[in-house]
Amino acid sequence: MKYLLIILFFLSSFFSKSINFYSQPKDSIQLDSLLLFCKKQLGTNYKYASCTPNSGFDCSGFVYYIFNHFNINVPRSSSDFNTAGKTIHPDSCIAGDVIVFTGTDAKKRNPGHVGIVISNLGDELQFIHSSSNKKHSGVKISSYKESPYYEKRFLKIVRVTKIYK
Repeated sequence: MKYLLIILFFLSSFFSKSINFYSQPKDSIQLDSLLLFCKKQLGTNYKYASCTPNSGFDCSGFVYYIFNHFNINVPRSSSDFNTAGKTIHPDSCIAGDVIVFTGTDAKKRNPGHVGIVISNLGDELQFIHSSSNKKHSGVKISSYKESPYYEKRFLKIVRVTKIYK
């Protein structure tokens, strides 16, 4: 009887651990869900100081809306990304990290624009963001290397949550 109880204990311990292994970690986002939800917003209009798809997004409103959908707290203002999250080296960034740029004046080295990295580690760095560009405004995908404009304005990349596949 004693051996049977020991065996049952180990079996129940094993099965409870394997069940937890497949559940979503707390304070994390499943990568496919994040990317799908981000891309669902493509084409949404740019609107200063707004964070809803019905009226449009500014850059930080877009990032705030996406992460808020997954119950992850992030700053509502791009300037607050100066101290948010954990700074990640660009060579180590993954989809779901937040890329931080200066505002339109690259000489002022304060956060003024943010987006969400959507590329995989080792791929060309791409991000989704709400752009105020007069010719192509709204939520769109951009490449970091697409223009010297982004490289001049780059400040850092921050990780605000765990992403799992």
